[in-house]
Amino acid sequence: MSAETSVPSQSRDFHYWRLRFRAWRGVRPFWAGLFTIIGGVPIMYFPYNDLKMGALTLTMATTAGAGSLIIGVLLVTLGLTMWYHSIVRVFAGVAAILLALVSIPVSNIGGFLVGFLFALMGGAMSIAWAPDKPKAEPSPDASSPAAGTEPGAGGTPAAEQTMALGQVPSQSAGPNFSKSEGPGTGPGTNTTETSVDADGRRNSAG
Repeated sequence: MSAETSVPSQSRDFHYWRLRFRAWRGVRPFWAGLFTIIGGVPIMYFPYNDLKMGALTLTMATTAGAGSLIIGVLLVTLGLTMWYHSIVRVFAGVAAILLALVSIPVSNIGGFLVGFLFALMGGAMSIAWAPDKPKAEPSPDASSPAAGTEPGAGGTPAAEQTMALGQVPSQSAGPNFSKSEGPGTGPGTNTTETSVDADGRRNSAG
């Protein structure tokens, strides 16, 4: 029972760390740094390794070997810089390309061209890499509910304003009308209402 439960747990942990590694790799020039590190290893390894060709042993730990060691260590350092400090990726890429070119005369033809090619590709990829741009958010004007209203309507659609105006009763100009007479029309003032009957006589009611 414990063996059956441990297998899904290990699979879940592997999936979790794989997703973490993918997210970490996506925000930095991962392959550029990896190629630069791989290019630095043969450049600093071959000068200090005894190559045997049958009965013949080649030893290259000479003054050129010291230059090869410096170039290889710098390339590995630049590869790690691309991973953990990607803001200087352009500088690191240019430096990696220059060191790869210098390794051709200094370090046994650039680590037998293996280190030279890897460092050259890593530097070029580091210069060309750029972070992803954030996705543009939708404009609030396009999704607002008052997008179809007329300007200056206070958020009320034009159709509703037309219906409201149609429901206002019209003022009739019939024979009976009322008017107010007096010095003022505000609250608290006495007004006299005058009406006209059918015979043309005026009746006032106070």
